[in-house]
Amino acid sequence: MKNKYSSKSLEILEGLQAVRKRPGMYIGSTDIIGLHHLIWEILDNAVDEALSGFSNSIIISMNIDGSISVEDNGRGIPVDKHKSGLSGIELVFTKLHAGGKFGSDSGYKTAGGLHGVGASVVNALSTFVDVTVWRDGYEWQMNFSEGGSKRTKLTKVKKSIKRGTLITFKPDIMIFKNNDFDFNMIINKARESSFLIKELEIKVIDKKLNKFEIFKSHNGLVDFIKFIDNKKPITNLVSLKDNYSNIKTNIVLHYNNSDTEKILSFANNVKTINGGTHENGFKSGMTKVIKNYIKNQGIKEKYPIEGQDIREGLTAIVSIYVNEDKLEFEGQNKHRLSTSEARSAVETTITKQLNFWLLENKNQAEKIIKKISLSAKARFMAKQSKLTLKEIKNNSKIKRILSGKLSPAQSKNYKLNELFLVEGDSAGGSAKLGRDRKYQAILPLRGKIINTEKANILDILRNEEINTIINAIGAGFDNNFNINKAKYGKIIIMTDADTDGAHIQSLLMAFFFHYMVDIVKEGYLYIAIPPLFKLTNKYQKKKIIYLYDEDEYQKFGNLDKYEIQRYKGLGEMNDYQLWETTMNPETRTLIQITLHDEFFSRKEITTLMGNKAELRKAWIQKNIKFTLVDNIILNNKK
Repeated sequence: MKNKYSSKSLEILEGLQAVRKRPGMYIGSTDIIGLHHLIWEILDNAVDEALSGFSNSIIISMNIDGSISVEDNGRGIPVDKHKSGLSGIELVFTKLHAGGKFGSDSGYKTAGGLHGVGASVVNALSTFVDVTVWRDGYEWQMNFSEGGSKRTKLTKVKKSIKRGTLITFKPDIMIFKNNDFDFNMIINKARESSFLIKELEIKVIDKKLNKFEIFKSHNGLVDFIKFIDNKKPITNLVSLKDNYSNIKTNIVLHYNNSDTEKILSFANNVKTINGGTHENGFKSGMTKVIKNYIKNQGIKEKYPIEGQDIREGLTAIVSIYVNEDKLEFEGQNKHRLSTSEARSAVETTITKQLNFWLLENKNQAEKIIKKISLSAKARFMAKQSKLTLKEIKNNSKIKRILSGKLSPAQSKNYKLNELFLVEGDSAGGSAKLGRDRKYQAILPLRGKIINTEKANILDILRNEEINTIINAIGAGFDNNFNINKAKYGKIIIMTDADTDGAHIQSLLMAFFFHYMVDIVKEGYLYIAIPPLFKLTNKYQKKKIIYLYDEDEYQKFGNLDKYEIQRYKGLGEMNDYQLWETTMNPETRTLIQITLHDEFFSRKEITTLMGNKAELRKAWIQKNIKFTLVDNIILNNKK
């Protein structure tokens, strides 16, 4: 075959074409996460104005036409002409890597956003962007069309004493799989930003539903840690602040009685969801301080203490501010900090200040050491127990239970394999008969599994259903979980379409979130959607229609010509029906469980699945619409 690859095959993408051609390089993805990343890019610029002391108010509006508006009362994007011949607004919205945070005279010292990269990317991926700026005594406007092209020139509209910037944009439906914004995701981000900058007020408005939320914090990170941790602390709050190598470090932490570690980190107010050098410095500093304190106080270690023991039950927020010339992230999404100096700056802060706090607060230190010692003991006992993963794999009883319950997939291509966690033996039997044996494995579950939000780790490991799930997946458990060893690319929860089925789904999702969180993070976890109704044509018996919810049933016309069966559970379907409606990749409907924000999700799970009934009740009353009778029952239920 003739090789036609030459210089004629090479293509130059000018301007913003590269962003539209490869959006994932700039916003990570074109799913719901990438969609909301457009808001974060504009919001981060507004937050940077507040961080630098130039504004104290931000308004985010979800508009009726599906667009988003972000307004701040900062200095306003420059409108004068740049040496390139473009106005400041046109420059930052049409040119990549053009912004006000590279120079030394812009007023930005510790900004998180790049005032131009984000704006130009948003412009490239939107059907329109409208910019209004108030500065220099006037209101200015400029508009851009699909793909970032200029629709109108910069216009001086009228005199105004107002100051700030208003940006309105609508994502391009040709780029994004779904362009419906999520109010809860936006308010979580807004709340988080308000905690990071004291006295910054952020208002989020949903104009479609005519509702809004306002966030403003007077105590910053102190308010933040109280919000994210709804478990009762066993120690007072520790607040540590310092400045090393021109890196400002602000840390708050406390311990509670849970076995969960929560570390939330930020760099210049950008949330680093994958951690980085500052988080590594925090962990190493904690380990060093605690071990030195135990040694210097002459406390005898009955069980060897590791870093994970020191961080069990620890909730901490690590926030640092780095000068622009030293700030380095991995990728445009800024999910991980790579600034090398950040590790030593944070570790130094922890090492010096936490050690002093422990010496000054002996009773608090005693509680922390007791908590750590109990964690070390539990971990040691778990290793010695016959119920640890290593020994479970060699435990003939567990192997016998698993071999009797699990119908494995035949394929060794694990990425293509699917594990169905099925409610009940009856449905499990139908699923085993109806499945695609090559790629689909079936594991029937008896009843409801243990609530892993309330139980300790030893009780969890003693639970037979949990053990069979762990062994079936084959990738370990908790800190030893390795998703690369998972035997399935999809784990599908398949339960009855009733309240018991929903409860089982919740229990299983809580388990995966706590002890196999990468299953959720990497998009391996799904919920199957079985039909609620079977409609058989009275005159053509082979013509069958399945309806999947009550709304679909109510909207379905001409029901008189059908025999109607309402399924009470999966067990009422034979193997062919279960395959065709719920398991066949060509016809089924699956809901993928994703993790937008690990810490807010953890808070919600603790609220809904934990021991505090009053928190659960308050959440239900705020988020669920009830009739008068429902409210009477809820308020009187013991």
